[in-house]
Amino acid sequence: MKKLPLSLLVVTALTGLTACETSSTPSAATAAVVQQTADQQFSQFSDTFIDAFWQVMPTYALYSGFHKYDAKLVVPDATDRANTLAFVAQYQAKLQQINASALSDSHLIDYRIIENLLASIAWDIDTFKSWQWDPSSYNVAGSFAEIINGNYAAEDERLKAALGRLENVPAYYAAAQQNISQPTMEHTELAIAQSQGAFSVLNDELLAKVNASGLTAADKQLFARRLDAAKQAINGYIAYLNTLKSDLEQHGARDFRIGEALYEQKFALDIQAGMTGKELYQKALVDKANVQSEMAKLTDQLWIKYFTEAKPSDEKVAIRMMIDKLSLNHVSRDQFVPQVKKLMPQLIQFVRDHDLLVIDPNKPLVVRETPEYMRGVAGASVSAPGPYDKGANTYYNVTPLDGMSDESAESYLREYNHWMLQILNIHEAIPGHYAQLVYANQSPSLIKSLFGNGAMVEGWAVYAERMMLEQGYGDFEPELWLMYYKWNLRSICNTILDYSIQVKGMTHDEAVALLTKEAFQQTAEAEGKWRRATLSQVQLTSYYAGYRAIYDLREELKAKQGSQFNLKQFHEQFLSYGSAPVKDIRQLMLK
Repeated sequence: MKKLPLSLLVVTALTGLTACETSSTPSAATAAVVQQTADQQFSQFSDTFIDAFWQVMPTYALYSGFHKYDAKLVVPDATDRANTLAFVAQYQAKLQQINASALSDSHLIDYRIIENLLASIAWDIDTFKSWQWDPSSYNVAGSFAEIINGNYAAEDERLKAALGRLENVPAYYAAAQQNISQPTMEHTELAIAQSQGAFSVLNDELLAKVNASGLTAADKQLFARRLDAAKQAINGYIAYLNTLKSDLEQHGARDFRIGEALYEQKFALDIQAGMTGKELYQKALVDKANVQSEMAKLTDQLWIKYFTEAKPSDEKVAIRMMIDKLSLNHVSRDQFVPQVKKLMPQLIQFVRDHDLLVIDPNKPLVVRETPEYMRGVAGASVSAPGPYDKGANTYYNVTPLDGMSDESAESYLREYNHWMLQILNIHEAIPGHYAQLVYANQSPSLIKSLFGNGAMVEGWAVYAERMMLEQGYGDFEPELWLMYYKWNLRSICNTILDYSIQVKGMTHDEAVALLTKEAFQQTAEAEGKWRRATLSQVQLTSYYAGYRAIYDLREELKAKQGSQFNLKQFHEQFLSYGSAPVKDIRQLMLK
């Protein structure tokens, strides 16, 4: 049937009303048509925006599973920044032409996500200017690894894309050197370590793979020349960074702390919590005291099981002693990665037996050792495919302890002891990050899947920890609950730590004291968290901010729905919205 013009549909909808209908009916019909019109306009805008975004950010597209522009490596120079700002201005203007108040709830969330994304891009270039002071932001290794190790296309096709991408590597690093001005020492040192890790990707093994491929002889020769030029460029960048580091040691470096004004701006853009960073910090202080109180009760319950001497009157001393005693129960350093692999089937079975969530058997989780070019920030992480590459593997990256001294390895293993390692796997894998990211890729909204909110992503993983224990994982073992509270205290103290360091000027010794004496962490973990807090800003608050928002939403819905509340239904509905800010998901679910 031939479609009627939208204007005629409006007239038909209004004039087709019978005389007996109330006066409110035409208003409702009009509102429905206005919403439909606005939604259609926004859907067209979204499609145009995403395609234009990939052209400006081809590496972002690559990581998201959109491979049309894999062969394009953008040179991060002044021209690129100008082009990016022009793109932002263009789409901010287009966004303003849409009647946001008429959009359906789901489209309104997408509208806000795009609005925030554009504002964040412009703010980073014009105000934050990390492209000047963070040398570690320049690294091509990850994108090449995605192409070379991917399975989204035939190997020859992927190698051909890598060949095209190699062309701009020398110009890329030349621009990086031109951009860097007054860097921090911490980001300079990280850049040196990670740049050296690039040779684990761009190496002779890659060249052998090319020579054995179906590429033409001319392309193989060109690949060899470009690979050699790329390696020279990376070595040149490393040499430049080493010289830069020496200069910083002699003359001083920029402080890694960003201060209150920049912190609050970044917090608002990154977390979208509906409160300030300072307000979240103050809330975390209250929760820290509450969690410590619960840990004191569990320590009192467990004391006679593990100690013959009297329990110290100082509750924190007693908690520390109990945790130290329990932490001795851990795997050997060579069994750390194998033990992580062993725990995966147990978690999957528990989730299925308790009907908490659907775990898609067609989306397996692959546990692997963290690639060298990714090491140096976190000991465990998840690398998930984007919504365009849903069939690709999801990797659980676990860093082996090979490079640690015996003392550091022992400290690390005590931190990730028998009980804590289970909680880590719930957080990172099942039903934490892995499960959430699989659901995000199934969201009908590409905007929510592609440009997700970090606080929702991290908050879900923290929420999953408590939820699993509440449902009986570990048979309510008090030792596991004590370690959970210690882990939960870590999320809370992440917020306190990040704000205190970046805004209040907390020193290294004060940070380590907070984490070891107040959060009961091992020294190695505290040192690692200090390092992470010097290399990032705001991100550490995402765990606590998202967790509290999700848990509070669940409890609110339980109170409203009573006996009708279904936990699995809550989980699947919550995750169905993709990685949207929790405050926006809350609006939809309460409605």
